[in-house]
Amino acid sequence: MERHLTNKDIGVLAGDIWQVLKKNGEVAISKLPKMLEESDAMAYQALGWLAREGKIEYRSEGRATFVSLVK
Repeated sequence: MERHLTNKDIGVLAGDIWQVLKKNGEVAISKLPKMLEESDAMAYQALGWLAREGKIEYRSEGRATFVSLVK
């Protein structure tokens, strides 16, 4: 079934990611979609939303990329 996505949907998910990061601290971005029960595409769009707002920062370690809230 096709799902029509809106900016509001992505914004709500960005808020959910913010809450996850507030609670858990740094998280591997590869784990976020499963934690949120969302598709990779939706999770990455929401991460982009937060990055554009300057609310998150990324860190790479080997092949993994981690995300956390800006301190």
